[in-house]
Amino acid sequence: MKLLVLAVTSIATTAVLSFPNSNQITLGPHQEGDQYLIELRPGIVRWVTENEKWALRRVRQLRVELTLNFPANCAHAKKQQRKGAGMTAIAFPKAPVHNDTVFPLLRQLNKNNMYKNLERFTSFHTRYYKSDYGAQSSAWLHDKVKEIIEESDAGRFGVKVGNFVHPWGQNSIIVKIPGKSNKTIIIGAHQDSINLFLPSILAAPGADDDGSGTVTILEALRVLLKSEAIVGTNASNTVEFHWYSAEEGGLLGSQAVFSAYEKEGRDVKAMLQQDMTGYKKGTIEAGKPESVGVITDFVDPALTEFVKQIVTMVNHCGYACSDHASAAKAGYPSAFVIESEFKYSDKRIHTTLDTIERLDFDHMLQHARLTLAAVYELAFAEFD
Repeated sequence: MKLLVLAVTSIATTAVLSFPNSNQITLGPHQEGDQYLIELRPGIVRWVTENEKWALRRVRQLRVELTLNFPANCAHAKKQQRKGAGMTAIAFPKAPVHNDTVFPLLRQLNKNNMYKNLERFTSFHTRYYKSDYGAQSSAWLHDKVKEIIEESDAGRFGVKVGNFVHPWGQNSIIVKIPGKSNKTIIIGAHQDSINLFLPSILAAPGADDDGSGTVTILEALRVLLKSEAIVGTNASNTVEFHWYSAEEGGLLGSQAVFSAYEKEGRDVKAMLQQDMTGYKKGTIEAGKPESVGVITDFVDPALTEFVKQIVTMVNHCGYACSDHASAAKAGYPSAFVIESEFKYSDKRIHTTLDTIERLDFDHMLQHARLTLAAVYELAFAEFD
């Protein structure tokens, strides 16, 4: 693993996160005969049927579904025009400074935990966001997160998990670790899977996409909660872990979450997405050294530079290919890491062949190390 620093280094109805006293917003339900407004590339939109939407996904021409039509998106577009880059400049750490504290935590990460959790997570026939299996897998993941919080005894410090409820049945899941301020660092992955040929029928184990990212950040959370400095409300910033629903449907879950955050005026300083963390065979077969890819579009350049101190391979995904794009669209700094240079990533995603046997858990462990170190550093970073 080549690392610079391993310090490690239409119209909708949805309810927001079901923490006590949480506000709610609404988004309008999708019906089977509906058409969907999708974005093919910046500024190019089209109304399509459900089948046409999946056909575009198969050839990677769908960027984002816009059917939810959040007013916040329009506000952000105007903000982009005024500011040019569209994101508020934030000063991120120039280099990791908590090595002495982070290294002992890194040693507690366990790839066997990731394997066991992914084995269970991929046992659902599919995690398609409109299916009963999608709802069941989300419920299992929520209970697993709750179990980790209870085992760490972090609940007594106000750490809690809640559902962000969506109208399609599969909830997004959010863990909140309070800090000294409401400035927030978010670690994300998407929990849903899809078989693009017949989404409602065919199996979609989704081991790599994005079961791997799901269990990677789950393991990072487990170890992070062992840090008294983090769970004892001593960190400068609040930390959240997100598992988004319906990413495969057009970033629907994360759009709902970040639209709600923008409406509420939430002060999100950084969002790091882990989407596909387990496949390295393509890189090795190409004669390249094992590496981690850092996506360079729909991200914050300064935050990405911080992440690039941890990994060396930089690549470009060419379209809004994961939930970091929803954070960016809401005006929040985001970064996105993936298992390899994009052209060497797993080509069997979105099929029945995206199975656990194809993944390398030592490689996933590196992503967990990256996640844990990055979130710890950012939790204690001082932002204006």
